[in-house]
Amino acid sequence: MANSLPSCAALAEDIRAELEDGSGIVLLHGLDPSGYSIDELRLLYAAIARQVGTFVYSNRAGEVMRDIRDVGRDGGLSAVQRYGALPEGAFLSSYVRTLSNGSLRFHTDRCDVVALFCVRQAARGGLSQLCSSPAVHNAMLERRPDLCAALYEDLWRSRFGEEDATNNSAYPLPVWGVRDGKFTSHYSRTYVEAAQRRPETEVPRVSDRQWQALDLLAKLAEELCFEMCFEPGDIQYVNNHVIYHARSAFEDDDEGHDRLLLRLWLSMPNSRALPAGHEVLWRAVEAGALRGGIGQSGVPV
Repeated sequence: MANSLPSCAALAEDIRAELEDGSGIVLLHGLDPSGYSIDELRLLYAAIARQVGTFVYSNRAGEVMRDIRDVGRDGGLSAVQRYGALPEGAFLSSYVRTLSNGSLRFHTDRCDVVALFCVRQAARGGLSQLCSSPAVHNAMLERRPDLCAALYEDLWRSRFGEEDATNNSAYPLPVWGVRDGKFTSHYSRTYVEAAQRRPETEVPRVSDRQWQALDLLAKLAEELCFEMCFEPGDIQYVNNHVIYHARSAFEDDDEGHDRLLLRLWLSMPNSRALPAGHEVLWRAVEAGALRGGIGQSGVPV
């Protein structure tokens, strides 16, 4: 990995180790964003995050760094629709949900590590909620081993709205997996619900046992999670293989409290190997492989 900030080398190594072999969560404090323009903050954040991992694309439009904010404040429903939202009452993709001020359910992203940099916090709400996926797995194994086993079976998902505008990207993948003694979980209920909108001749139905397992997963994540409030200047790193993340709803105001986070998806040089079959989502599954992100037409990722 190129090291353009030698003074950050030891810190970056500690971050990588904690993410892969420790808690799976790192929070950096101490950067004061008030003295920088937004463009300077983007460059500074990118320079710091690049020491930790390699950037991968975060949507089909080819974005690497995404603004996470309520775009509806730009002009109401019409503004949200310009970003791909559907009419009120229609199914909302995961991509569209991140453009609102609503809550986000526990999920993982399609990358080894997701990084979030807080530029501004909301007037109210917007708490980051984090939960260990191995803890959820073990709690389910203790309470309902039959349901835990169901999540080792293939569950069909769709990347509708994020990778595929036509909803033709359904694929099978278990919620949990283990390889070489290391656990991984990839989960978003929205992707499962999106796939179930396809005809049964194209996408198998989720079984009652699997729906019960997903319900219990959500319940356990709520029970076992902790909440934290971002402060301006905070950078949060989360290992998607072992941490579920969510967000509470938030409210902005017109006095400088309009929530803005900058998001990067990272492929990690010290990542774990993934089980056979995970190629359908990750493309590469060996330890340390460049993987994850949203593939671009004609661009290898």
